[in-house]
Amino acid sequence: MDGFKIIECPRDAMQGISAWIPTEEKIEYLNLLLEVGFDTLDFGSFVSPRAIPQMRDTAEVLAGLNKTGKTRFLAIVVNERGAEQAITFESIDQLGYPLSISEIFQQRNSKKSIPESLNEVEQIQKICNQNNKELVVYISMGFGNPYGDTFSTDHLLEFVKIVKALGVSIISISDTVGIAESEQITSVLKSVVEHNNDIEIGAHLHSSPQNAEARVKAVIDSGVRRMDGALGGFGGCPFAEDKLTGNIPTEAILSGLRKHGIEVDVDNTALSRAIKKSNYLFSRYS
Repeated sequence: MDGFKIIECPRDAMQGISAWIPTEEKIEYLNLLLEVGFDTLDFGSFVSPRAIPQMRDTAEVLAGLNKTGKTRFLAIVVNERGAEQAITFESIDQLGYPLSISEIFQQRNSKKSIPESLNEVEQIQKICNQNNKELVVYISMGFGNPYGDTFSTDHLLEFVKIVKALGVSIISISDTVGIAESEQITSVLKSVVEHNNDIEIGAHLHSSPQNAEARVKAVIDSGVRRMDGALGGFGGCPFAEDKLTGNIPTEAILSGLRKHGIEVDVDNTALSRAIKKSNYLFSRYS
């Protein structure tokens, strides 16, 4: 993308589906996505198969992917063990780590406290530095939470400061349960960008379909130039307990960018093929 990075997240779209999606189906779909020309493909995760059974074939899927274009590969990890496994694959460019600003959600998502998780971030950042990988930290519940845990923009900014001090240069603010209104999204992200113009700030939002377009506009208005999406808006966090808030549809991101005159360098023919496969895949297995 010229000036704006779209991170396509089939991993996030698939991970909560209980019916097993055959490995060969995943490979076919992800290879179609690679033909589109997204900046990054969040393709899988190295986590416990007991926690996320759908991702237990991530290594096999990776072996079947055609990494011939510009798209970078990102894999999610939640501990050092996962990071050590991920860095053995040369084709992986980035590791993603979910770090919650909500203590309750961090315990639910990783069974670790926030201080323990920050220690994990520090160790994974060292692993990445030693193995020519980048670490992307996703700050979940980044616009508030339904648990009553402390939240304010100042608290988020302090949290970002702590993560940045560990050497992390890509931080994505996540609305894990889709609770933020558009005005808040713009306001919060604008503050994060203004205080951290030396690193890359992204947005990973969840939304009901009717609110997706407004959320895309809110991100664009904030000055953020990195955004996660999933074709069709499928998926979401399996630990968030809200099936109504899926990922932001990538189609809505592309439409919003074009409306704002932001150049989008994708192969539209490949995009149409990927959308067709996405609709088939998720209608069959969801």
